[in-house]
Order: sequence, then structure tokens, then C-alpha cells
Amino acid sequence: MKIIANYFVRKITEENLEISLSRDYEKGNANLRAANKKKSDEFYTQLSDIEKELRHYKQHFKNKVVYCNCDDPRVSNFFNYFALNFEHLQLKKLITTCYKNQEWNLFSSGNSEKAVYLEYEGDKNGNKVPDPEEIGIHPLKGDGDFRSEESIELLKQADIVVTNPPFSLFREYVDQLINFNKKFVIIGHQNSISYKEIFKLVQQNKIWLGYGFKGGATHFINSSYQNTQTANNKIEGMIRVSGVVWFTNLKIKKTEEDLILYKKYSKNEYPKFDNYDAINIDKVKDIPVDYAKPMGVPITFLNKHNPDQFEILGIMASTTVDEINFGYPYVDGKKKFARVVIRNKRL
Repeated sequence: MKIIANYFVRKITEENLEISLSRDYEKGNANLRAANKKKSDEFYTQLSDIEKELRHYKQHFKNKVVYCNCDDPRVSNFFNYFALNFEHLQLKKLITTCYKNQEWNLFSSGNSEKAVYLEYEGDKNGNKVPDPEEIGIHPLKGDGDFRSEESIELLKQADIVVTNPPFSLFREYVDQLINFNKKFVIIGHQNSISYKEIFKLVQQNKIWLGYGFKGGATHFINSSYQNTQTANNKIEGMIRVSGVVWFTNLKIKKTEEDLILYKKYSKNEYPKFDNYDAINIDKVKDIPVDYAKPMGVPITFLNKHNPDQFEILGIMASTTVDEINFGYPYVDGKKKFARVVIRNKRL
């Protein structure tokens, strides 16, 4: 097998790690907090996770320029996925930027502290494998940060951005994509849904959740943190992160499918919040079919949200109260997990 395939492909068997997303939203994740504090959250994504999500977007990639702007090609499976599937997806070009101080000896025998960007425009010799000599490697004057002028110029060339950006810079990262009117499929943590800037985009149906990770958790390639997982969860050289989701603004079928409802509303079963005029619903499957007024539902509702079926009115996830955040949800004096406030448009 060619060098690029040998170097990049990592097939890791995933465990079935069922978790409560609402609980993870409230409690957070110790590893993510540590990453945010250190500003060193380089969680590289498994190829299997990328394949499972991007299989739903194939129709969007034909004749498009894909940009992976947070990816060290030594360990980035995003670069690997698009390079190996270039002809299958009928891409026009693949661009990847590598941050400063990363080795790029995959394509040379030396090391460099220079940031680089890679360009790949498809197979040239007919062997259907992206050989190193077919991949253009270009030095950058700066550090390769996605906010740098050089990276922005590359961003302007792109049709679709696909990557796993730093969780600690997620607001700024998404803001850039929106400002430059780019399509994207990116990984983030569901905690970011409560960010005012991100929630407004969700509410306005400018971004939505993709198909997601099984159980809302996965293992990322990262050796920077102490692996404190249990023996059942432990994968050496990797870190388990819960509450991760895919965000996108590309059209996908799941956002056009109605959530099937079957329960009838009853006053006793659906108490109202102490601090907001809406009924509390603990499980998405318990949303009543016949209730037309505001309802507070778990964050996990957004995985099944069809904007033609429901209107998003706001969120209950903070002590701060404003036009979209109505304060933490309380029922009979007891604090609940975060809630998204919705209304059934069909009624």
C-alpha cells in the first residue's frame, strides 16, 4: 500500500458507549475543560467516525473545493478521507492547512517549523491512490492559524469546509464561516449550543445538527492528556469525549423528517416551569401530539428537529435571562437539565 494510506489510515473498533446527552450537557467533560484552559484541544478524529457522517453528504461534494483548515496531515483523517475518496466524491480540489511547528516528514526526510498548506487535485498516474508527489506542499509565511490572512485567502477559494476545529475557539470559528458564507460540516461539543451566538443560528435555521456520534460520545486521537478512563473505555493513545456532535448548514434528509408523536397532553403529566410559561418534558419521545403552546424539551431534541414541524422559541440553560435565554429550568423548586423551548407549528 502507498505511503499515504499506510501513514494515515487508522481503523479503531468503537465500543457501544451509551450516555445521557442531557447529563453531559449539564456536567460537562473534565478533559474538555482542561483543553479549554490550556488552549490545546487538538482532538484528531477517527476515520471511521468521518466515514459514518460524511456518507450522508456525498451529493454536495461534486465539483467542489473542500478545505480542511484545522488539520495536521500527519494525523488528520479528514485529509485522509478526502484524498482517498477524491475521485469517488468527484471533488474539484482538496486544500489542507497545517499549523506551525508540526512535522511534515511524511512528504520529506526533514523536519520544519514552517506552517504549510497542501493542495490535491486528484490522481495523475492512474493508480487511484494519492501519491506524495501528486500532493502540492506550499509553505506559509505565518503560523497557519485559521484566522490568519493566508488561511482566509484559502478559505475564500473553498466551497465546503470540513474539519474538527478547536473547541475553545468554536464561536469565533463558526462566526468566520458564516461571515464568508461558507458551507460546512464540522465537529463541536453540544455545550456550544447554549452559546448565544451559536443558538441564534440554530434558532434561525442557519445551522443544524448532523447525524452524530453513536451514543453522543467517541474517542479522539490525543496523547496530550492523562487517560483516566475505565478499563472498559480505555483506548491507548486516545481520549474519550462525550457530548460531541456534528454541525452543518448543508441540507440533509433528517431535517425534513417529522418527529413522530403519539402521547396526549394532560395537565398532571406535564407540569409548567416555575420561572417560564411552558410545560416541562423530560424525554423527547414524550412530546405531546396535541399541545400548541410552548414546551421545554431536552437538548437532544435538536438531533430530531424539523424546522417545518417545530419553531424554536429559546433556551433555558443559564442564569442570564435575555431575549433567547429564559434562565435555568425549575419545576416545583427543583432544577432541571437544560431545555430548548419549542412550539408545534402543525397546530
